[in-house]
Amino acid sequence: MITLFAWLTILVFMTLIMLKRIHPFVGLALVPIVFAIVGAFFGIFTDSVATYLEMAPADVTLLNQFQAIGDWSLDGMIQTSKTAFMLLFAILFFSVMLTVGLFDPVTKQILRIAKGDPLKILVGTGIISAVVSLSGDGTTTTLIVCSALIPIYRKLGLRLMDLAVILILMNTILNLLPWSGPTARMLAVLPEVTANEILQALLLPMALSIAFMLLVCVYRGLRERKRLGISELTNAEIDELMESRKLDSGVMTVTRNRTIMTINAVLTIGALTVLMMGLFEPVFIFLFGTLIAMAINFPVIPELKKFLDSVSADVLATVIMVIAAGVFMGIFTNSGMSTAVANSLVDVFPPAFGDSWPFVVALVSAPGGFFISNDAFFYGVLPVLAEAGQQYGFSQFDMGYASLMGQAFHMLSPLTAFIYLLLNLTKVDMGEWQRSAGKWAAGIFVIMIGTSFATGAIPVPVLPVGSWQFWLVVVAFVAVVAAIVTLVERRRRKRRAMAGESPQSEKTDAHDREESVPAS
Repeated sequence: MITLFAWLTILVFMTLIMLKRIHPFVGLALVPIVFAIVGAFFGIFTDSVATYLEMAPADVTLLNQFQAIGDWSLDGMIQTSKTAFMLLFAILFFSVMLTVGLFDPVTKQILRIAKGDPLKILVGTGIISAVVSLSGDGTTTTLIVCSALIPIYRKLGLRLMDLAVILILMNTILNLLPWSGPTARMLAVLPEVTANEILQALLLPMALSIAFMLLVCVYRGLRERKRLGISELTNAEIDELMESRKLDSGVMTVTRNRTIMTINAVLTIGALTVLMMGLFEPVFIFLFGTLIAMAINFPVIPELKKFLDSVSADVLATVIMVIAAGVFMGIFTNSGMSTAVANSLVDVFPPAFGDSWPFVVALVSAPGGFFISNDAFFYGVLPVLAEAGQQYGFSQFDMGYASLMGQAFHMLSPLTAFIYLLLNLTKVDMGEWQRSAGKWAAGIFVIMIGTSFATGAIPVPVLPVGSWQFWLVVVAFVAVVAAIVTLVERRRRKRRAMAGESPQSEKTDAHDREESVPAS
């Protein structure tokens, strides 16, 4: 019963988000709370509450279950508080640098090279996103890339959806580096796997995935070039664009002298260097950097107050999403629903799949990494998968490597904290963004799996096609995919009908469903 409730919680939440029936902040917190309350009336979480409160199951009352729901929510918020504070100070830090124009030279240089060509700008977006993603921190990547490129996208009328999709998928690939979150968690759970061997095995799949994403950039860039054409910008027009950006952005902008700008550059490079070296917690790095940046750039109190007022909306919109994600994770984990989802993902594959267990792990890692947090997957699910793999004769490396394949989809999960910063900065809808990025994420997943087959990192599966369980799994998978596609298509057609658009215009302007910002 708890497994059914867990999957219902996930499906209801994702359906509401995809159909735009509820704001992600409300959905993340309200849906699990409602399901937990309903489950309490049916006594579904009695054992989980008894374990949590350290009491006998027979002594658990309905009031105890309601109290536990509150405690679980608080636990989740405490767990995500470090991320929330890190995002708070990271946004403030880079907002200071954006306000004083630290990234303006980068933006201007991109414009000089691209000369208003959408193709060059989108390819440049991919390259910049990949390079900055080497830091291993999604928040930092988002802030730096968006600070440099959003003004260009707005001025030229490019779709911010393209920026959001390219950035997140490039970051998805580079997020497999050993100093990034998922790989670091995997290495902690499987001590027999070393960082060097996992990096060597991942290099080729990552390189091919990056090449694939650059082709995606070319494809989307050509589409934008066809829609907008090429703007031949002169140096004078570029300078004018930079000035108009300051006026059109709606964000406070100030000018600082060369000495202060040099200090800002050194402070930013130093913060990123220390962040990559892992000498201090990211939250402390950005806290300290923010305090120094504010003291240097806004020595006058009224000016600092004006700056804080100008960025408070962006800060609040991002931080509350992380807090809501904490509520979801706290209830989902402590109630046992996370474990139930994990076990159901493992149990769906019959023993006949044993010879192809690394491939099974790779498949499980896709929905596992999307529907539950990385902490829950790598610390809760992976040990179960690895233990089963050892029984089938596979090493910890086989299991650890395969478990990383599903990260192609993880960054699209509503449980990934920093995506709300990206969505807030680019002003794109979560459901539209997930649909737009999902097909390319699937391409990355296929490339990673296919390359792993070729290198032998994942053995080519010997599928038990003669087993009825195999075909049951296949039919179930196809049915779920078909249901999702049908639901999305019906919703899309309904929106088109309400807008009074004909089927022909629906085909002609299909690509215009994505978010776009008109040129200034």
